[in-house]
Amino acid sequence: MVFAIVLFAAALAVIASERVDRTKVALAGAVVVLLTQTIEQEAAVEAIDWNTLGLLVGMMLMVKITEPTGVYTWLAIRAGQVSKGRPLAVVISLATTTAVLSAFLDNLTTVLLMVPITFLLADALDLDPLPLVIIEILVSNIGGTATLIGDPPNILIAGATGLSFTAFIVNLAPIAAVTFVVVTGGLYVVYRKRLQVEPEARRHVMQLDARRSIEDMAELKRTVPILVGTILVFFAHQALHLEPATVALSGATLMLLVSRQPLADSLAGIEWPTLFFFIGLFVMVGALEETGAIDEVAAGIADLTDGDRTAELLGILWASAIGSGIVDNIPFTAAMIPVVEQLQSGNGGDDAYWWALALGACFGGNATLVAAAANVAAAGMAARSGRPIGFMVFLRIGLPVTAVSLLLATAYVALRYLA
Repeated sequence: MVFAIVLFAAALAVIASERVDRTKVALAGAVVVLLTQTIEQEAAVEAIDWNTLGLLVGMMLMVKITEPTGVYTWLAIRAGQVSKGRPLAVVISLATTTAVLSAFLDNLTTVLLMVPITFLLADALDLDPLPLVIIEILVSNIGGTATLIGDPPNILIAGATGLSFTAFIVNLAPIAAVTFVVVTGGLYVVYRKRLQVEPEARRHVMQLDARRSIEDMAELKRTVPILVGTILVFFAHQALHLEPATVALSGATLMLLVSRQPLADSLAGIEWPTLFFFIGLFVMVGALEETGAIDEVAAGIADLTDGDRTAELLGILWASAIGSGIVDNIPFTAAMIPVVEQLQSGNGGDDAYWWALALGACFGGNATLVAAAANVAAAGMAARSGRPIGFMVFLRIGLPVTAVSLLLATAYVALRYLA
């Protein structure tokens, strides 16, 4: 257990230093825990979240195949024209769209769709795109908190408890909405000097003919309806008993069949470094789970709270946020579920325990660049475009946002469940 913890901490430190590519660090860490038999190969394979990887591959392929049609350039130009090139309007429109889609689609899929449009919009307005992308990452995790399907921790909690879609919205959407408004406003204030649009750039965008950005109408008619159809199926994937990865890969496969683009060009659009980073990270976290490190943290919470309901609820909230920020909110939530079940059973099956866990895990996903799948995916797309988001750059924004979000969540839990 000690070896797994030290290795994971060392890997995070090297990633934070940005002296070595994060994918190399993650893969090296995975190899070390396998060679030292800290985790067996079979357990390592089981630790990999194939649903996340399948969703990533499917969406990356669909974005890559539809990109040459010019549809994303069209969307970017229209977004710039609707906002009239005003920075505040741009931030509000992008942030609101991201948060709403994250709630009813899921945050990982949303960033995969929004980031390419954001880069094109920023180029059209001659803006630095990184503040906009960072804002989208942060609000995607906040928006995803609001519903059962918005963020993987909520899906795990629903699977373990049977809590309904409506229950998630009733208990989590109010605080997610308040947090979204506070965080978006604060981020705009922080970044406003980097989001200045020159009058000439604004005039240029308003004069553009968005229709001329469509480069291949025939390919657009073949592929974009599949993308739209896939997104619609995402909204109903639970009712259809289909995993998000199945939906994404089915859409991508159908698109490959109808597209006239060379297969090799389409496959080249997959963010392979991001996928291998996930694999390495999942294996290292699997080693923490296998050795009992995550269970020890979870059990420690139960010991510290000593049966006090207030301490238990707030302890779950803050500990799950901190743990999710360090490790990743998916495996940490999985480790916390049996602990919360124990604590909850001692208090008459109080569902407030689950809402505390959901808020902590989802909001904690904003703490670091590796805390949530959406963060890693967006960072990978930014790096591929030649404008990488540094670990420390994100940390300097992510930690304050997480702290503010948790303070708001603490007040919400206290007023709604402890008053």
